[in-house]
Amino acid sequence: MTVPASTYRLQLRPEFGFDDARSVVDYLDRLGVGAAYVSPVLDATPGSTHGYDVTDPRTARPALGGEEGRAALSAAVRDAGLGLVVDIVPNHMSIEVPSANAFWWDVLTHGPDSAYVHWFDIDWSRKRILVPVLGSADDVSALAVEGDELTYYDHRFPLAPGTAGGTADEVHARQHYELVDWRRGNAELSYRRFFDITTLAAVAVEHRDVFDAVHAEVLRWVAAGDVTGLRVDHPDGLADPTAYMQWLRAAAPDAWLLVEKILHPGEALPASWPVDGTTGYDALGEIAGVLVDPSGEKALTALAAELGQDTDLAAVEETARRLVTDTILVAEVRRIAALVDGVEQGAARAAVAETMIAFDVYRSYLPEGADHWARAIATASTRRPDLRGALRVLDQQVTGDPTGELAIRIQQTSGMVVAKGTEDTTFYRHTRFAPLNEVGGSPDRFGIDVAELHRLAAARDASAPATMTTLTTHDTKRSEDTRARLLVLAEVADEFAGLVRGWSARAGLDEPSIDLLAWQTLVGAAPIDDDRLTDYLLKAARESKLRTKWTEPDEAFEQQIREWPERVRETVGDEVDAFVSRITRPGWTNSLSQKLLQLAGPGVPDVYQGTELWDFSLVDPDNRRPVDYKIRRELLDRFREGLVPELDVSGAAKMYVVQRVLTLRRERPELFRGYRALTGSGPAAEHLVAFQRSDDLVAVATRLPVGLADRGGWGDTTLDLPEGQWSDVLGGSAEGGPVKIADLLDRYPVALLVRD
Repeated sequence: MTVPASTYRLQLRPEFGFDDARSVVDYLDRLGVGAAYVSPVLDATPGSTHGYDVTDPRTARPALGGEEGRAALSAAVRDAGLGLVVDIVPNHMSIEVPSANAFWWDVLTHGPDSAYVHWFDIDWSRKRILVPVLGSADDVSALAVEGDELTYYDHRFPLAPGTAGGTADEVHARQHYELVDWRRGNAELSYRRFFDITTLAAVAVEHRDVFDAVHAEVLRWVAAGDVTGLRVDHPDGLADPTAYMQWLRAAAPDAWLLVEKILHPGEALPASWPVDGTTGYDALGEIAGVLVDPSGEKALTALAAELGQDTDLAAVEETARRLVTDTILVAEVRRIAALVDGVEQGAARAAVAETMIAFDVYRSYLPEGADHWARAIATASTRRPDLRGALRVLDQQVTGDPTGELAIRIQQTSGMVVAKGTEDTTFYRHTRFAPLNEVGGSPDRFGIDVAELHRLAAARDASAPATMTTLTTHDTKRSEDTRARLLVLAEVADEFAGLVRGWSARAGLDEPSIDLLAWQTLVGAAPIDDDRLTDYLLKAARESKLRTKWTEPDEAFEQQIREWPERVRETVGDEVDAFVSRITRPGWTNSLSQKLLQLAGPGVPDVYQGTELWDFSLVDPDNRRPVDYKIRRELLDRFREGLVPELDVSGAAKMYVVQRVLTLRRERPELFRGYRALTGSGPAAEHLVAFQRSDDLVAVATRLPVGLADRGGWGDTTLDLPEGQWSDVLGGSAEGGPVKIADLLDRYPVALLVRD
């Protein structure tokens, strides 16, 4: 197996397909990248902007350029000496346009007699597949028969053989499916889905023939050498993740295998998974954490409470998860509860829901994850003593048969409860300090100290040196540079809190969580136009489910959000601009520091498209905007001509750091092995993060830049370098022995030293 030196994530879409990706391969090569890393490339729902809604795993997506375009991209990557990592989606397929998914179409046509019926996890106890697509129950009157199809406006469905004839209602009644009001989906859905999305039907890859069929094309690319790595999306939804990973490894023994597994602090991947690591959210949280000033927690908590926000994270999270089990995933809870033996169904449903609400991780992997399961049962029993009997039965049945249907279904669903309840709800309700509200993050862990960062980095180097590390993905709540600037707020917490009190009084939104999130977003992503800001805040407000929802929009509140950017400009715009100016340069320092910690640290660093320059993006779809590669190519030309850029608004300094470090990783991989913490001495040593990878590589970064400036800079702070002559790949040099940090970091807040 060849592990790439680094990766560069490209978000493919119809407007940026295989040919467009091929056109930037030379740029990635010049940037120093080790492998191109692309979003899903199999055929997807017509018009899909992301590709995670696969419809046909047998075909390279025609909208991206089809097989010819895919092969040309693979050849270009291989000719450049790079790897190609492909994102795959084994858990689900799109059924939004039934005719686009031949397998689902066949199931709708033939019902239980379909050759593909076992591809999908369908509960046939209702005899018909419930398809929640109608605008209302009365819309059955809009059904029509056209040829061999039943239609509902633009929606088309197949007719079972021999069922035509009569009225549309009569034809509908003869089908293997029932079209119903979309509102019935959450409570009555009869097929397993991805989270709460009824247009994404779960695929039963636990059946070997299904696994083989949906992976055949991708594995053909791997066998041909066109694809060198695979990223597995959402393993928590699989019935048997361990068996899946073992099958995949056996089928692709030389591929670099990664799983999009979100690990909570202290959680490890199951030892039985023969994979190389995760997609890096754990590293993201650690690197951001060391840049947080813990002294800011008190002021920011007080501000949130004063504005009217509930600052008890555990309580907010429990409420949000309960909302998910009680209103969004009702069908899933009911189906699981029906498997609990000897317990009245009301109590069984409550026990199942309470257990999933109580999980401290996304999912337990029984029998390996027995401790997580036991803690969930214990927590649920404490919260609901009235359910102890039902919980005892549930526990005994699950642990007694950890590979049984009940154990499988509750584990598949717990990750949905945690993700929807925590990531997609709590993170928009508990907005005390937004940069901590990140995928895999813990908003109640207000930073980590330098020693803990070193301990975790050393553990990664020892146990998972081929894992991916990241700072930005298509799923992060905000980009790395937006997060880096927001981290500064912990250092100026009293000042920021004072300003927000005044701003909110004059121009605040009248929902506390969204109000505080809005001010943080405004200063973190500046400059940001009204449309981007409004779109983000509307999404945040709907995700929070407090004043408005995707399914039940509050038009008055949403109009208040639409008017907010202009109101801010008119009332407090100058004050906001002045504060942004105050935190911008410290934010740049944080950006370069976290980037160096990622790029030089253990693991395989990924660069998300465009983030080699400053990128102040927010959650998707904002982070999928087009990237200007022309200006990036021009900067590489200037670097080649000798430009060492200033740290300024252009972001060229960040790109310089990225290009220099990635190139070194690719050309001299032996330098990036091992890990040893280094400590400075002197008055500002607490602002230093330094480590040694091999005998001949030392990385140095700055933390808490506002505090550093307030104390007058580095002063006489020093770092002891091993003997010899050292060159900074970013410019400058040093001799072994005590070196003054002020001299070492006189151009940039980071340095990467190589012993000559």
